[in-house]
Amino acid sequence: MRYIETTDGTQLYVKDWGRGRPVVMMHGWPLSSDTFDDLGIALADAGLRAIAYDRRGFGRSSQPWDGYDYNTLSDDLAAVLKATNAQQATLLGFSMGGGEVARYMSRHRGATVAQAVLVGSVVPMMAKTADNPEGVDAAVFAGMAEKIRADRAAFWPAFFEQFYGVSKTSHSVSGDVVAWSSAMAMQASLKATLGCAHAFATTDFRGDLPAFAVPTLIIHGTKDVTVPIETSARKAAAGIANSRLIEYDGAPHGLFASHKARLIEDVSAFVRNV
Repeated sequence: MRYIETTDGTQLYVKDWGRGRPVVMMHGWPLSSDTFDDLGIALADAGLRAIAYDRRGFGRSSQPWDGYDYNTLSDDLAAVLKATNAQQATLLGFSMGGGEVARYMSRHRGATVAQAVLVGSVVPMMAKTADNPEGVDAAVFAGMAEKIRADRAAFWPAFFEQFYGVSKTSHSVSGDVVAWSSAMAMQASLKATLGCAHAFATTDFRGDLPAFAVPTLIIHGTKDVTVPIETSARKAAAGIANSRLIEYDGAPHGLFASHKARLIEDVSAFVRNV
């Protein structure tokens, strides 16, 4: 574990486990690289190199005032790839992390990338517009931001119950996972939390899709209410050449916990088949 400095001086906390071809992982909002520990161990045990880092403003990374847009975030990813000398890498983005993958592929022309994986990703566009009617209404994101500003500690438990598909009749993860996630979310700065929410809610990645010139695996739960599959994975699969979509029937957003074993199996199989 170490820190990598970006072009604007931000310090990113990086985990670099194992030896072999690298798999570089970008976490979801509002979490940290700790969400990839299970997958990272499995990849490292399989003879690969698992690299995961805390996005700026989250986890143990620096909390600068600005830089919570996808151009800057993709530049941060480029800095990680350069500092770790990650060649022929697989990029894996979960949730908002999928946006970093997409923007890196276009802005940095997919340099040193051999494969891409999008898990529960926001790509290609979350916002509801006239030409994206299946998207999420802006009022939903505005309501979230208002609640986070008012009392984010109170907001997270209910948010993560939905995130993991927990209800009176469904217990896909334990209450401890919800509590762990809520505590992780509180590590992030309020500025980063709000800034990144705005970024993933409003950024249009449709123009980035043609830049995916590598084999791409897309994984998404059919019961994901955080990032609905109709406006994300299915459209991404239609717009990315040489992509494969695996739908987890009845699965929620937080697949890294709710469907941990299956996700590890599917990602590992794809990464080995480079």
